[in-house]
This record gives sequence, C-alpha cells and structure tokens, in this order.
Amino acid sequence: MPRPDKNHQWVFNKNCFPLVDVVIDPYLVYHLRPHQKEGIIFLYECVMGMRMNGRCGAILADEMGLGKTLQCISLIWTLQCQGPYGGKPVIKKTLIVTPGSLVNNWKKEFQKWLGSERIKIFTVDQDHKVEEFIKSIFYSVLIISYEMLLRSLDQIKNIKFDLLICDEGHRLKNSAIKTTAALISLSCEKRIILTGTPVQNDLQEFFALIDFVNPGILGSLSSYRKIYEEPIILSREPSASEEEKELGERRATELACLTGLFILRRTQEIINKYLPPKIENVIFCRPGALQIELYRKLLNSQVVRFCLQGLLENSPHLICIGALKKLCNHPCLLFNSIKEKECSTCDKNEEKSLYKGLLSVFPADYNPLLFTEKESGKLQVLSKLLAVIHELRPTEKVVLVSNYTQTLNVLQEVCKRHGYAYTRLDGQTPISQRQQIVDGFNSQHSSVFIFLLSSKAGGVGLNLIGGSHLILYDIDWNPATDIQAMSRVWRDGQKYPVHIYRLLTTGTIEEKIYQRQISKQGLCGAVVDLTKTSEHIQFSVEELKNLFTLHESSDCVTHDLLDCECTGEVHTGDSLEKFIVSRDCQLGPHHQKSNSLKPLSMSQLKQWKHFSGDHLKITDPFLERITENVSFIFQNITTQATGT
Repeated sequence: MPRPDKNHQWVFNKNCFPLVDVVIDPYLVYHLRPHQKEGIIFLYECVMGMRMNGRCGAILADEMGLGKTLQCISLIWTLQCQGPYGGKPVIKKTLIVTPGSLVNNWKKEFQKWLGSERIKIFTVDQDHKVEEFIKSIFYSVLIISYEMLLRSLDQIKNIKFDLLICDEGHRLKNSAIKTTAALISLSCEKRIILTGTPVQNDLQEFFALIDFVNPGILGSLSSYRKIYEEPIILSREPSASEEEKELGERRATELACLTGLFILRRTQEIINKYLPPKIENVIFCRPGALQIELYRKLLNSQVVRFCLQGLLENSPHLICIGALKKLCNHPCLLFNSIKEKECSTCDKNEEKSLYKGLLSVFPADYNPLLFTEKESGKLQVLSKLLAVIHELRPTEKVVLVSNYTQTLNVLQEVCKRHGYAYTRLDGQTPISQRQQIVDGFNSQHSSVFIFLLSSKAGGVGLNLIGGSHLILYDIDWNPATDIQAMSRVWRDGQKYPVHIYRLLTTGTIEEKIYQRQISKQGLCGAVVDLTKTSEHIQFSVEELKNLFTLHESSDCVTHDLLDCECTGEVHTGDSLEKFIVSRDCQLGPHHQKSNSLKPLSMSQLKQWKHFSGDHLKITDPFLERITENVSFIFQNITTQATGT
C-alpha cells in the first residue's frame, strides 16, 4: 500500500509511531486480478484520507462482475490487521449494509476468502438479532439488510463502527428517505458506497451520493444546483446557445474532476480477456394477427386520440403505454386487464374507455388460461428458441427475464407445457430462500433448465453463471435495468460462451423504447447517467405520436433510422475499433471502448451485423432454426482476441 505523506503523518500520527508498510494478505494477493489490486489501493487511500485532506469516503462504481465484494473484503481484512503507524490496526468493527437478497452472499464470500476462523462475521436476520453482536467480543463485521437496519437503528447507533460499506448504494440517491437519514445518523467517517450502475436519474441524486460519502464537499444543495446542475442540464437542451453549451461542458468537466478523486468506475472491458465469448442478439419478432388487430383498436381509441391532441391530464398516456406493452408480451395479459377493470369498482374512466370494445376482437370463447404461443410473435420465437437450445446444448441452461410478474406467469406455463425443469425468483420469493435458489441453479448437478427471473428482484447482485443463455423477454425504459439483468451470466466463473437475446415486437412501442434507450448519452463518461426511469419520463405530443404508431410495413424501424445502406444481407459494418474515434454519439471519453454491457448509441448499433427477414442466412446454430417469425436481427460478438 502507498505510504502516507508528511501532511498525513502530521495530522494522524501525533504519537510519532514508526512508519510501517501495510500489505495485503499474500493469499488474497495471489487470487486478485490487477484491477482489483488497484481498486483496493484506491479504497485504502480514500478511507485513510490520503486522496483528499480530511475526507474519508469513496464510491466504487465498477460495472457488475468486476469483484467489488472481494475488493472490500480484502480492504477490511487489511485494515483490521494493520496500519501505517506502528502497525496498529486502523479499524475494529465494520458495518456492511446490503439488500436483503445479498446478505448471505456477503457471508459466503467472507467464508470463501478468509474462512470462518480468521474473521468472525455476524449476519442479522429474524433469528439473529443485533443484541447478539453487541454482547459478543468475537465478531468484527456486522452484515445487515437495509430493512433490518431501520428496525434495529437504536441498537446500531450504540455500536462504534470504524467503517461503513453500503452495497447497491445507489438506493441512497435521495437524502430525504429514511434509509439515507438512518445511515447519516451513524457516527462513522469512513464510508464506502458500492454500485454497479450509474446514477440513474439526475444530478440531484448524484449530489446525495457524494454528500453521503464526503459530506459538504460540493457545498450546499442550493449552491451545487446553481454552480453545476443548472448549467449542465441547460447545456443539454436542444435550444442551448453556444455559451450555454460551453459553460455546461466546463462545469461537467469540473464536477467529474472533483468527484473523480474518490469515485472509481471501471467497465467490463478490463476482464473481457478472462471471459468466454459473448454473442448479443436483438431479435425483432413479427406480431401475431390478434396482436395487430388489438393494437390497431387501441391506437384508435378515444383516450389515445385525446392524448395526441393534448386534451387529457393526469398522465393517461402511461395507461396507454402499459396496455401496449402488455399486448406486445401476449394478448392474454391485456384480456386479463380488461376483465379486471370490468369487475373493478374503481372509477378510472380513461382506462375503461381505453379498453372499450376490445373484448369483441377476442374470439367469443377466449380463455386466457389456454393461451397459445402463436397469438404472440415473441412467445412464438421464444418457444422455438428454447426448443433449439434444449436440443443442441442439453447441458446448458437459460435465464429468462421479464419486468412483470404476470408475464413470468405466462412464461412459467410455457415451461410446464414443454416439460422444462424450471425455478423462479421474483419479488414474492422470500429473501431467506433466494441465495439457495441461485446456488441450486448454478450447481453443475442441477437438472433445472430455465431460471425465471424478475428483473426488479434479480437486478441486484445476483450471480447466475450456471446459465449461458439469457433471454430478455421484454424491455424497460431504463437501460440500466436491462443491463443489470444481462450481466448476471457474462461474468467471472462463466465456462461457456454466453448468448444474450433481446426480444422486441417489430414496429411497436417496444422498438420505440429500445430506440430511446440507445439514443441516450451519458455525462462525460462519469458515474452520472441522465437517463430517466419510467416514473420520471415526460413526453411531448410529438413523442407520443411516435410512440402511438404501429409500423406494419417495416421489418425493423430501428434499422430504418440508421440510414444504413445494407439490405440486411449479412451486413458487418466497419470494425468498432476503427469507428471509436469518429462516432457521433459519445457515451464516454474517447479512450473508452464499447464492449461492456451498456447502452449503445445508434451509430454504434450500425456496426453490428444486420440480418433482415429476406436474408436471414445466419450461421448461428440457434438463430438459423427460429427465423420463421423473425423480421430482423442485430448481432454483435465479443471475443477474447478482438474485444468486439
């Protein structure tokens, strides 16, 4: 570890203890990758106050799969055993706060790397209370969920913790919420936030994270808004003047430089060479006849027409969007919503009006429990894809992801009908059982073929390397949600080539959401990402007109927008390495490459392979068998040798 400079010694070594070298445990060093060693040194310098005078906080924002947990365990063990002044340990007790689903995972990682004798770990759950930790002199690390922390706050406050680590810490993005307030109330200067995703909403949330780890470093919220937030946001407006753009870029650079002293973010490129190849596919599926008829009917409804004229308030467009997304997944989901609304006493006139006349489009004897695969273009493609994977790679497994519990119910029924062994993890799965389900799926002895996963429940820290095929059945407004889900399988420990499939319904709102994802631009390659979640999205009337349009004649509206001259006949584009210098839409600094799982720009998508419905002569052994209902495919292959 780096030695402290003279100023640090003057402030922190009043007793003039001899200066000694701090070293990481040799056993850990042997297993650490170069970027992990760098990360540990970075965290050490931050919490020791060596990077900024009097500041002991850090944000480790590495992309998922880079080993943030191991880096923290190594730091804790190092600081607990030694220090630079006379070798005296820097910390005695550490508090790790994490989502409930990851409590046992943290405990397992400690046992994996340090065993159960060298360091004593205490995890809080229904049967093990904080009082036990307080009474014992043996435990040095307390692991607790955010929910349990709030329940046990009074006891936690009575414990002197020397280091606080908040896993998936982007949930602290609002200083007004109870969890953030509770953690701020703890008298612990050394604070680390771990997050695998950029800040998802806005610069105010970024401020909250910064102010949590290093209070006051950006001044007050009002001054921060005036100096940084307002100029940066104004510079992103289409109507911004040259002066406003220049000021915004200058302030964004200043903010990135200042916070860069205690924020470390590495992308997955740095471990690509250790991982098997990754084949990403965006598959556009033709909608079924029933879907098209229902889609037309919805777009012709009075509610949609009024939305497009700007005549309705209270966000009825969100109801319309929700109905279209359900329809894209399967008509039976829309049918269930219509029936529920008929039986409901709730007086939501817009929703009832939206559904008016839709039941007449369904067959008279329609039973949603007896849905068929041909009624949904995506489900038809999915069914064939699962069959091909099962036939060609019987020892490999599939992670099947949806944003919606009702859709997972449909996918679960498909598994039952085809006799596929499956397991499921969603928001209703007890937290105490989640790690056991994951471990069972990852076991090489498991007979489970499909892991049904809710993206909301599974987007946080789950390691699903037992699966080598991941299928995103639907799409989220926020690209971070999809990226988190996709990163579950392509990570350290994966033995097979990874195949990722995004399914989109051709010409529908799903294409528009995908286009919105890939057209968003990050902020100076820093931790901030101005992409909005669905709860914050606002639409102009023109944007709504675009959303509420069904493009029946196009094989792929997204490809049409690329101005690509290819006919879809195995277009390969220029190499991404060559393209990186001149691409229009930068998602980060020029030196970054675009091989990690993150939002693409439209220009980058142009460099992928393109296959149209007329020329689906694709050599992929899985895709060549499912072309019947596919209108277009984008494909990109990342290999150890090329990185693209």
